[in-house]
Amino acid sequence: MLTAVVVGSDRGSTSALRAALQATGLVYSVHEWDLLTESHPLPGEAIPDVVWLDLPRDPGIFFAFAARLRQLRPGVHIIACSAAPEPTLLMQAMRSGVQEFIPKPVSAETIRDALERFAEVKGNGGKEPDKLIVVVGSKGGVGTSTVAVNLGVQLTQITKKRVLLVDFGRPLGHVSLLLDLQPRFTLRDAVENLERLDQHFLSGLVTRHHTGLEILAGTSHPEEWQKISLAALGGVVNIAQGGFDYVLVDAGVVDPSEWSPILRTARSILMVAEPTLLSLWTLERHLSTMDGAGLNPSSTHIVINRWRRNDDNALRNVEERLHRPIAARLPNDYRQVSESVTQGMPLTGSNSNPLVVCYRQLASELVKEPAESDERRQPSASRFVPVR
Repeated sequence: MLTAVVVGSDRGSTSALRAALQATGLVYSVHEWDLLTESHPLPGEAIPDVVWLDLPRDPGIFFAFAARLRQLRPGVHIIACSAAPEPTLLMQAMRSGVQEFIPKPVSAETIRDALERFAEVKGNGGKEPDKLIVVVGSKGGVGTSTVAVNLGVQLTQITKKRVLLVDFGRPLGHVSLLLDLQPRFTLRDAVENLERLDQHFLSGLVTRHHTGLEILAGTSHPEEWQKISLAALGGVVNIAQGGFDYVLVDAGVVDPSEWSPILRTARSILMVAEPTLLSLWTLERHLSTMDGAGLNPSSTHIVINRWRRNDDNALRNVEERLHRPIAARLPNDYRQVSESVTQGMPLTGSNSNPLVVCYRQLASELVKEPAESDERRQPSASRFVPVR
């Protein structure tokens, strides 16, 4: 099922198009946006799969809007309709990112055909890139940024592809500090230049670590978040997916219902918790909220950080209550992690290092690329459970 929106200035015309879209049975959510009275998308509002432009006589603002949507979500399907499309108008539409142009009056059969074509392309792999992995903490202090950094390094080394780690940690980002980087640009620069942000511009804002992992640094002052909306963060993520092979987001601790527009687009969501009462209690509430927000449970994976063998009884009880497996147990190694953080270096070590092997296995499972055979033979103490 698709989501759709009708954009126009004639309320009667847009309402009729909305009703026709709903009547097809191919969409479960249809909204109307009026560019003359409101600014869309609103903060936190998701960009739908299909945008239907009901063009007025002077469509300039609509074409600019189409180009903007294409920048925020490259995979959006934009359809325009007009009473008498001329060659010049068609060229303007094409340049702005409109994929289909349908003359008025638009029949119900035409609308259904357009949606079925898009749904078929999407079902055959024509959807936007499935590159996003989001790391979320059940609560503060569970090591979310540490997990994101070391997972990002392993993703880079395993795939040999471009991996971008975006630091959305609030109120301050810690990724750069964990990697001993001094970035010239941060998330704030990307958001403030969102109107002209593209893949080339974004590449100029990132900082490259010697491991090959690329970083879009987080905010360095708490007050910067007052000017950063969720819609802007979604725009940065969508543009990043167009230029990188994998986009890893350190989201810190967030409200899953508020962040559902971004979380819904992720191939994997890692919910990081530690085996303590407060962390596991909060984990259960977050997962319940995610289910209520309509997020796909199969894309959400529980990662237990700082695991010890004597935690297993409590963790088995958690699995039974949640009816979910724990995807990975990352062994507690305070000395190794503390030294890594102090030196500003990712975890390193041979295949005999249980913690490094766990990160490597988790990264391998997330991108569905098998690890080396000797890496698969991890020590039983790590208790890694493959992500399915």
